[in-house]
Amino acid sequence: MTDSPPSLTVLSALLAGQSSALAASAGSPLTPPSYLDLVRRAQDVDLLAEQVLKLCVQQCRDAGHTWQEIGDLLGVTRQAAFQRFGKPIDPRTGEPMDKTVRMTDAAERAVTIVTHVLEGRMDEARPSFDAQVLEKFTDEVRINALVTVTGLVGAFEGFGAAEPFVRRVGDHTVVDIPLRYEAGDMKARVAFDADEKVAGIFIITPETP
Repeated sequence: MTDSPPSLTVLSALLAGQSSALAASAGSPLTPPSYLDLVRRAQDVDLLAEQVLKLCVQQCRDAGHTWQEIGDLLGVTRQAAFQRFGKPIDPRTGEPMDKTVRMTDAAERAVTIVTHVLEGRMDEARPSFDAQVLEKFTDEVRINALVTVTGLVGAFEGFGAAEPFVRRVGDHTVVDIPLRYEAGDMKARVAFDADEKVAGIFIITPETP
């Protein structure tokens, strides 16, 4: 028999206690090693707050509120809210989809591949492609895509300040990487398949969920 997960009431009480302890620590005189403990306490609060938020969203859904309403409240699209908090059911098995990211180096690999593509070093990028991308993502397709992006937002200036966003979508691990251009921001999206090969690579607007 497995233990039931903590309730929202229990987690909220734990969060209140940890937040109070963090506030007390932050308000006390600190010596240099204590700052590391402060970071640890803040991280614990952040992780617990995420659990509380997930339970609040689930209760909101159980009460009949839509993903659009939740997304509006959180300042994201309804699809982004669903991808973060939803529990999609795998139509093949009838079970909740596994959203665990198992590629620990997904962000690093995606940044490397995008760098190779942007700089035209396709011989270094292609070994990471699956068979379909290898066939379809030709040099002509690459340059035409970059021309289109340049026409929209100008010259590429570098990667954005935010960290790459990694998530599991179905059988794929998807990485979104912020990009800075002369006249606007974009993001690169790299999708890895179950064999950790690139199954898709795109440059899209930041608002694209």
